[in-house]
Formats: sequence, structure tokens, C-alpha cells
Amino acid sequence: SVTPRIGFIVPQCYPSIRLQTITTRRNPLVARFRDMARGDADGGLLLDGAHLVGDALGAGLRIRQVIASAGALDRPDIRAILEALGDDVEVSAATSMVMDAVSPVRSASGIVAIADRPANNAERMYAGAGTLVVVAVDVQDPGNLGAIVRVAEAGGATGVVAAGISANPFSWKALRGSMGSSLRVPIAVDRDAGAAISEARRRGCRIVATVPRGGDPPAGADLRGPVALLIGSEGAGISTDAIEAADARVTIPMRAPVESLNAAVAAALLIYEARRQRT
Repeated sequence: SVTPRIGFIVPQCYPSIRLQTITTRRNPLVARFRDMARGDADGGLLLDGAHLVGDALGAGLRIRQVIASAGALDRPDIRAILEALGDDVEVSAATSMVMDAVSPVRSASGIVAIADRPANNAERMYAGAGTLVVVAVDVQDPGNLGAIVRVAEAGGATGVVAAGISANPFSWKALRGSMGSSLRVPIAVDRDAGAAISEARRRGCRIVATVPRGGDPPAGADLRGPVALLIGSEGAGISTDAIEAADARVTIPMRAPVESLNAAVAAALLIYEARRQRT
């Protein structure tokens, strides 16, 4: 399915695309992808796998560079992606050894890309009377943070704020956890949780904090109207200052000896309760 040339391969199914073949991990492009995976490069996303790269294209994000496995160029999903790329995108093919280096996952996927991050669209996050913003406070596990973004999109939340010492919502682990939702849902990052709460209040939101005990049950809390829902980490939860800054507190009932739920599970229960009340 490919015609080898010196230093290049040209797939017969894309005669207009000239793919440079990368055969060594010492290639500077490999180092760039690895820096992006570690979060050492600003302003970009590392997208691992055809699902995420396709979602980025669907979301209208600019794809900067693509590396595809030379052995996967005939896969229908990868073929569709390569055919959809613009002429300004740098596309390379790589050996399996190089793909293992540029892909951060244990079993390298067939395609990895670098794309621009989505714009921080706070206006869209807080627009309208139906605002429901999830403020993740100190959620340090990137997979959990990504899952929160995923359930936020599924349940109709209008945006997510990664506040305090929360993980980077655009890291490759968080992106995979979101299954592409992070490319579509408005996301903001604020390392000052107090400032994030103040911003939500300035935008007209009631602040509702999740607490392990002493709050209203979800069905008894008023989650209609503009609401910013504070979700804390499974361990420490939300800080005392953040709880005291809230207008209301909600507690998800749990049978002993369970003391807390996974942050994404807690977010899902409350987002869908908010949806139930609003519909």
C-alpha cells in the first residue's frame, strides 16, 4: 500500500501527500512530541489516537503536526484524518520504535498529533440563565479531571474550571479521560481557587459546595438558575475557605463506612440532579 523512496514514503491512496519517514528517536520532532507529553511546551495539546485527533478536527482546532505509524496508514480512520488535514499541516510517518517514543500510552496508537488549545471562552461558559459551571477544586488526578469534563458535557453543564492545584485539563491523560469533551466544552484554569469562586459569583452564579456531611441532599438543594458547583478532591475535599464562601452546601448520602466518592462520580450525580430540576 506504500511506495518506498529515499527518506520518504508516499502512500498510493494519498498521492498529494509527501510523508517524511522518521526512523530514529533522535529526530528533533520526537523530542518536541515528548516535551508536549510532559507539559513542557505551552499553547499546544498532545492528541494520542485517532479518536482524539478526529475530535480535534471536528472541533475546528488547528492541527500543527502529525506523526502516523507507517504500518497503520491504510487504516480507514487514519486515512480519513490524513485526507481531512490542510496543506499547511506537517505530516510524518514513523517506525513502530519511534511511535513508542512519541506516544505516551503504554501501547502506542497509530497516530499522534500536536494541536492548538481551544480558546478560553468564558463568555460562552457563563452565558444565559441556564449557566451550570463545574469548578474542580484541587482535583489532582488528570484522569478524574478529564472524566469530570466528560460528564459535564454529557449532562449539559456549560463549562468547567480547573481551580487551585487541579491537574492540567489539557494534559494528555486528562484529554484521554475526557474522551474528547475537553476539545468542545469551555474550560478555564485558575490556580487561585478563591479567585475562581469570586469570578463565578461576579458572573451571577450561586456557589454550591459539595461537603461530606451536613449539607442538603441533592434533591433538596436548589440547583436551578446560574450555579457554580464546587467539586473537591476525594482526599482533602474542598477547603474550609471555599466552603465558607459558598451560598449553599450539598451532601451526597453514603452508607458507612464509605466517606467519599470518586470526584467524577460525585460530579455526575449532582450535574444530573441539576439537569433533572431544570427540565
